[in-house]
Amino acid sequence: MHPLQCVLQAQRWGPLASVSWLLFRTCRAQSSVHGTTCPGPGRQQENGVQKDFSSRLAAGPTFQHFLRSALDPQEKPDVEDPPPYLTVDELSGRQRKVYLETYGCQMNVNDTEIAWSVLQKSGYLRTRNLQEADVILLVTCSIREKAEQTIWNRLHQLKALKTKRLRSRVPLRIGILGCMAERLKEEILNREKMVDILAGPDAYRDLPRLLAVAESGQQAANVLLSLDETYADVMPVQTSPSATSAFVSIMRGCDNMCSYCIVPFTRGRERSRPVASILEEVRKLSEQGLKEVTLLGQNVNSFRDSSEVQFNNAVSANLSRGFSTNYKPKQGGLRFAHLLDHVSRVDPEMRIRFTSPHPKDFPDEVLQLIHERDNICKQIHLPAQSGSSRVLEAMRRGYSREAYVELVHHIRESIPGVSLSSDFIAGFCGETEEDHLQTVSLLREVQYNMGFLFAYSMRQKTRAYHRLKDDVPEEVKLRRLEELITVFREEATKANMASVGCTQLVLVEGHSKRSATDLCGRNDGNLKVIFPNVEMEDVSNSGVRVRAQPGDYVLVKITSTSSQTLKGHVLCRTTLKDSSAYC
Repeated sequence: MHPLQCVLQAQRWGPLASVSWLLFRTCRAQSSVHGTTCPGPGRQQENGVQKDFSSRLAAGPTFQHFLRSALDPQEKPDVEDPPPYLTVDELSGRQRKVYLETYGCQMNVNDTEIAWSVLQKSGYLRTRNLQEADVILLVTCSIREKAEQTIWNRLHQLKALKTKRLRSRVPLRIGILGCMAERLKEEILNREKMVDILAGPDAYRDLPRLLAVAESGQQAANVLLSLDETYADVMPVQTSPSATSAFVSIMRGCDNMCSYCIVPFTRGRERSRPVASILEEVRKLSEQGLKEVTLLGQNVNSFRDSSEVQFNNAVSANLSRGFSTNYKPKQGGLRFAHLLDHVSRVDPEMRIRFTSPHPKDFPDEVLQLIHERDNICKQIHLPAQSGSSRVLEAMRRGYSREAYVELVHHIRESIPGVSLSSDFIAGFCGETEEDHLQTVSLLREVQYNMGFLFAYSMRQKTRAYHRLKDDVPEEVKLRRLEELITVFREEATKANMASVGCTQLVLVEGHSKRSATDLCGRNDGNLKVIFPNVEMEDVSNSGVRVRAQPGDYVLVKITSTSSQTLKGHVLCRTTLKDSSAYC
């Protein structure tokens, strides 16, 4: 048989669609599914232990086990029985120490917090010392080839740590989590024998079981994508105790199917968390003293909570003028404007941001809400990807350059002083020099405050991989990217110069990395602001002078700027409510 021996295990959180594949790698081809397996890499198993595990594995689960596990969630018991081949003790962490490394986007930061929440409840401990870790988990990104190469390089570094592990300690286990695990699946197990577990973005609940299986010397993986997993009932554990802000995932997956993008294939279809669970998380973060939350999703403003039956007949939200979708309009559900409204009411002193949106999903009610609420940041990420209508069509973005520019004007009219950021790809399939120059001209025309620019990296499974040709030479991509970065910096510097002489509200994050005598924070537009760490007046306590602490709001008068950073001198400590009289 194939060296990957598959054993199905139904999960408690979903129907048959959520049945996971537990992949066991054996060291030689075998003639029977229930044949004896040999120890995994880097660890010799005692015959008794291995035989015991194999006999229990052969004893279950059965098809009836699947049917019982596929019951409606409301009919399931609160406490799940362990799988037939694992004991409760084997599923526990036994206070083993976990080291987590996060790569990529903000969603991966939130995924790390979810994974840690699951492991913490199972009895694992967290460590920030790599040398004392018993389990090392890398939360990975697959958006570009360079992101994956970073992980391969990191695995080579960790190989020495595993091979030099003292026999007196429990064997070191290494896991790959997230998008790279989902995209490459068993290729990772085949290429790197030192990897013990794989868990896709929808399989973090399964981490205790995967690690328990790895303890037998087997490699284990759960890379099944779910149609309904949102981790709504998992409260993420903040990885930084001193943090002033937090990410709150409101939806997962993406249905846009842009031709260049791997996300629909690594994170699955769009599904949104119930509004009630999001509000509960935001309230808890407010009670913990956090001053800023960022609502997260691959396409955050297409949020649609369909869990409340009475709203399932609601009309669909209007798209931005001149925009279209690659899928049929979705009817019913509570939309992003409703969620944003309710989140902003939880704590008037808590800033609200959201990312990453799609330009098509900006109805007027969302723009009006951003304009009206003091605690919703006047900053919008508006990914353009290209300034050429021809390239945008090849990307399947659903809009032309003209429609995008019209939306920019509409947003600036609706939200005076709004800060705009964007994403751009240099050297997409078939991009000509004229197409590139149109992107340059869009950067100059819009004059973004922040930007994220990358050279195109073709990904397998995407529409571009199957239908288009990656025909722009690498050196041309890099040259065009450098030109875009140069123009962006020039225009961002001009845009940010408008802040000089203005007073801005800044949320203090901590000390500046470049100067022990300075503090840093972020303004409403999400730009970094540097200012001296000096005593100042406290508006709430007349006559009292204080020094700003992380989590404080301060007023800063801007004196200079670059494309990335503002500098100024601090005026006073204040509150978000009181600051409106000054800004």
